[in-house]
Amino acid sequence: MSTDFSKIRDDFPILKREVHPGVRLVFLDSTASTQKPQMVLDAMDEYYTHHNANIHRGVYTISEEATEMYESARDKIAKFINAPSRKNIVFTRNATESLNLVAYAWGRRYLKKGDLILLTEMEHHSNIVPWQIIAAEKELKIEYIPVNQDGLLDLAIYRKMLEKQPRVVSFTHMSNVLGTITPAKKITALAHQAGALVVIDGAQSVPHLPVDIQDIDADFLAFSAHKMCGPTGIGALFGKYDILNEMPPFLGGGDMIRKVTFDGFTTNDVPAKFEAGTPAIAEAVGFGAAVDYLSAIGMEEVARHEQEIARYGLQRLEESGGIRVIGPREDRGGVLAFVLDEIHPHDIAQILDSEGIAVRAGHHCAQPLHIKFGLPATTRASFYLYNSIQDVDSLLKGLDKVKATFD
Repeated sequence: MSTDFSKIRDDFPILKREVHPGVRLVFLDSTASTQKPQMVLDAMDEYYTHHNANIHRGVYTISEEATEMYESARDKIAKFINAPSRKNIVFTRNATESLNLVAYAWGRRYLKKGDLILLTEMEHHSNIVPWQIIAAEKELKIEYIPVNQDGLLDLAIYRKMLEKQPRVVSFTHMSNVLGTITPAKKITALAHQAGALVVIDGAQSVPHLPVDIQDIDADFLAFSAHKMCGPTGIGALFGKYDILNEMPPFLGGGDMIRKVTFDGFTTNDVPAKFEAGTPAIAEAVGFGAAVDYLSAIGMEEVARHEQEIARYGLQRLEESGGIRVIGPREDRGGVLAFVLDEIHPHDIAQILDSEGIAVRAGHHCAQPLHIKFGLPATTRASFYLYNSIQDVDSLLKGLDKVKATFD
């Protein structure tokens, strides 16, 4: 039975507020961060109210309860992406930290002078800068798989680039600007045939698409809770167990060690080896609740709903005149980045805000991509399960006000 998405909005308390007198919030910035359902807020409140304690080492009741809640969240997240085991899931602060963990912990140990890293031209800075840092340290080379003017990766050129035998291929599963859904399984298989490690930035795909990491077969997958109805301050890194087990720790401190002496230390087992210090316990609980919420709806349903809105939005924007939407026409996620005549995106966003419409303006942490398209900035509207066709209509009405202001 399909989900009645018209009722989903009621699950999100913030969407009931007025941002200006008599003006309701139309939230179209979910690519940056999503709103939180009451179920997630309640789960975190329950933890803090009744179970708050440090985890793993306490032998008293509420510490054991807190540990169970924390590790239960790990189990839920593993199941959500079809990971083989809870041991494949490392808690981090966000997808950015997950990508940095791989670049620093794996990269520093295994990459050597002259090695090649392949990225794509559509990457978020979080999947560029960590590799640039390591490349500068170890004298590595970075090349970028090109994006064509339709916002799609050029896979023919990618195949040629693989002949150079890169050590790492790291790419986004879904662009936070173009909305492009990359063929992750194909990219991964080709990279593995060339002997490369595969890292996927799943910050936009895991919240919006069904993701089966065993089917894709990537070595690492990074994602954040706050982009999928969960709290800020926590994310996850999926890693194949054998690779994680051989990697050195990312940070030092409590819980990531088995034994410490004045002469050295031995590390804990995976995944604890990568979780130094007191973790974000309440946030992990909220992350688990967010996964429960999305799982109850079904990710196929979420994807279908968002893509339906995106198709409608793309059609309306292109019909309205003066607007250029960048990215593919088909097979895209719920992201519409656009330019309107010569009007600066910040001006567009401010006028839309006066109508209660929240969009993002700027380069969206993807400056190289904007340079590629010859654009200093874009306005970005992005959709999630709590949005509707009516929200798109509100956006178009707001853009009419923008046009009238600059007419």
